[in-house]
Amino acid sequence: MLVLRSALFNLLFYANLIVWMIGALPSLLMPRRAIMRIARAWARSALWLLRVVAGTTVEYRGLENLPPGGCLVACKHQSMWETFALLTMFDDPAFILKRELTFIPFFGWLAWKADMVPVDRSGGAAALAAMLAKARKEARHGRQIVIFPEGTRRPPGAPPAYKAGIAHLYTSLGVPCLPVALNSGLYWPRRKFLRRPGTIRVEFLPPLPPGLRRQEMLAEVERRIEESSDRLLAEGRAELGLADERPAAPARPRSP
Repeated sequence: MLVLRSALFNLLFYANLIVWMIGALPSLLMPRRAIMRIARAWARSALWLLRVVAGTTVEYRGLENLPPGGCLVACKHQSMWETFALLTMFDDPAFILKRELTFIPFFGWLAWKADMVPVDRSGGAAALAAMLAKARKEARHGRQIVIFPEGTRRPPGAPPAYKAGIAHLYTSLGVPCLPVALNSGLYWPRRKFLRRPGTIRVEFLPPLPPGLRRQEMLAEVERRIEESSDRLLAEGRAELGLADERPAAPARPRSP
């Protein structure tokens, strides 16, 4: 049953995505806000399919921690799920994404129109400066700059691999940083087609104020996200009846 429901969901998910992308093409001639409204509507339709077909619901915690206006959103990245689900949680998000994604027909055109923030990972200092300038511009307009600090999807429970780029972004933007923990990888595993029924848990943690030192910020955002994600993973594994296959790891040091 799990295999059949997962296969049906994937078929409907990608068919739905194609239909929405084609339908969104006229928005290339409209104000940018039009494509953002369409993107949020598509994300809600995808979450509806996930709930109805795969039996996977979502629980959001810490909504009171969402800051108003521009901020930096640092989200744990375990699955494709958060790349669209976060669209429904913010007024005007701008995702940091790989520049190569903007070259994809349809998707790239719409990402360009939505004023997402591309970064050329092989471009060195000049590419980093261009990304920071673009992110600053969007944050000044009150947008939420969304970044996955580890740069790529990581399996649930994998050792953290946070990159220094988020600290550079934080010090450049001068806005609060909202850490986001989750356990989506248990229900929408990376590089697998299975979609497990249950409850994806997302927790918005208390924001870090602007002005922290770079290394202090990087250590604190990692500590908050990892501690909360570990707790959410334990809840999800208990719900799914999955064993924790990670090797024992030393406790993370707490900030003074």
